[in-house]
Amino acid sequence: MKKIISKFLIIALSMIMLAGCSKEFLDEPQPTDGVTSSVVFTSRGGVEAFISGIMRRFRTQYTNVDSAGLNSIFYARTVKGNDIIAANTWYNFDYANDNREPTYRRVGFTWNYCFDMVNQANALINGVEKSNLSAADKKEFMAYGYALRGFFYHQLVLEFCPTYSFDKNFPAPPIYTELSLEGKPMSTVAEVYDLIVSDLTKAVDGLTSSRLGKSYINKEVANGILAQVYQVMGKWSDAAVAAKSSYGGNPGAVLNAQGYRTGFNDYSNIEWIWGSAQSADQSNYYWGAPHAMSDFTVTSYAAMHINVNFASLFSATDVRRMFQLRSSALQPTDFRYWITNKFKFTFDADHPIIRTAEMILIEAEAKNRLGDDVAAGNLLYTLQKNRDVNAVKSSNTCSALLEEILTERRKELYAEIGVEWFDAKRLRRAITRTGNHRVGASANLLADDKKFFLKIPLAEIDANPFIDESVNANR
Repeated sequence: MKKIISKFLIIALSMIMLAGCSKEFLDEPQPTDGVTSSVVFTSRGGVEAFISGIMRRFRTQYTNVDSAGLNSIFYARTVKGNDIIAANTWYNFDYANDNREPTYRRVGFTWNYCFDMVNQANALINGVEKSNLSAADKKEFMAYGYALRGFFYHQLVLEFCPTYSFDKNFPAPPIYTELSLEGKPMSTVAEVYDLIVSDLTKAVDGLTSSRLGKSYINKEVANGILAQVYQVMGKWSDAAVAAKSSYGGNPGAVLNAQGYRTGFNDYSNIEWIWGSAQSADQSNYYWGAPHAMSDFTVTSYAAMHINVNFASLFSATDVRRMFQLRSSALQPTDFRYWITNKFKFTFDADHPIIRTAEMILIEAEAKNRLGDDVAAGNLLYTLQKNRDVNAVKSSNTCSALLEEILTERRKELYAEIGVEWFDAKRLRRAITRTGNHRVGASANLLADDKKFFLKIPLAEIDANPFIDESVNANR
C-alpha cells in the first residue's frame, strides 16, 4: 500500500519553522531556524527573516556535488547541449543525456528540490495571508511567495514535461497551492502554465523595485521570470513588455563590457538583475557549478571544456571570448583543447540567475517575432557593439535575424542557465553534437526528443496514491 504522505511534503512542512530573527538578513540570506510560524508572521522583520531562510536554500547542499540547489539544475542543462563539454566526472550522465530514469539521482533531486521550494512559497503565502500584518505588507510578501512559486513551477514543467507548444494536455507535476499532507494527481502542462502566469502576474503587481539585496526578488526580477515564461509560451507582445520592464528599457545604460570580464563572481555587477549570493562562511564549497567545474587555475573539479566549433563563433575582440588552450600539446580534436576563464572559483562566488543581456535578447527576439526587425536589430546591435568594439550591424531580417539572436544568446549566456538546451527545447529543435565532443552522436537530441525531459521519480509514485507507474509510459 502506498504511503499517503509524499516525502517532499514531509520535508517541506518540516521547514515551516525555518526562520529566525537575526538582523543579518538585511545584508544577504542567512541560514535561519528555530522560530515557530506563530512568531514569524507577526512582524515584517519576522517575515523578512523567513524569506532569507528560503533564499538561502537556492544554494543548499543536498546529497551530492551535482545536486546542490538551483545552480546544479542549470548546470545539468548546460552540459546537455553542443557548446560545452563535460569531463568524465560530476554531471557525466547529464552530459551523456542519459540521466532521466525514475530511480536516478537527477530525477529525484530535481523533483524534491523544486517541490520543497514550492512548499516554502506556499508556507509564506498562507502564513502572511492569515497574519495580522498591514494590507500593504500582506500584498508585498504574498507577491514574493507568488514569484517564488511561479519560478519553481516553471522549473518543474521545464524539467518533467515536453515544451508548451508540443502538447498542452501532457501530464505535468501536481499543483499545490496550499500546505497539505495529501498527495494530488498529475495536472496538465496548460494548467501549470496557467498557475505560473497567474502567480507571476500577481507578483509583478504586488512587488516594488526595493529589496533587501540583489539575491532577493523584486518587481524587475518577477518581470524577468515572466519574460522567460512568455518566451516559452510564444506570447511575444507580453514577452517584450516583461523583458523591457525587467532591464529598464535602456540597453546602453545596463551593459558594461568590462563587467562581463570581471563580473561572474559578484552579484553586485550592474548587469545582474538577480543572482544567488554566497559568502565564504555559508559556502557549499565544491558544489557551486559552474564555478567549481570550470576554473583550472585553482583547486577545483576542472571539468568544463569548450567545443572548438563554439569557440570559433567569437571574434578576437569580443570580450566574451574568454577561452584559453588547456595545453599546447593538445590537438583541436581533443575534448580538453579549449577551457574558459569566464568563471572564477572561490568559496564565496555568487551565481547569476537573470542578467540584463538575457532580457535585451528576449525583447529582441519578441520584436523579430512581431515583425519589427528594425527594433530587433537595434537591440541586438547595442549588445553586440558593447561586447565587441569592431562589431558590424547585421543586415539580417526575418528568420536570418532570429538565428543571429539565438546565436547571440548562446555566446552571451553560455554555462550560466542552460540557454542552448532551453532554446532547443522551446523551439522544438534538435541538438546535434559536432566538433571535439567526448560523447558525440549517442548524446544527440532529436526535435521533441523525450530526453529533453525527465521521468517522474519512483519515490513519488510509491508515495502518492494518485500517481502510478503508468505516468512514465510515454516519457
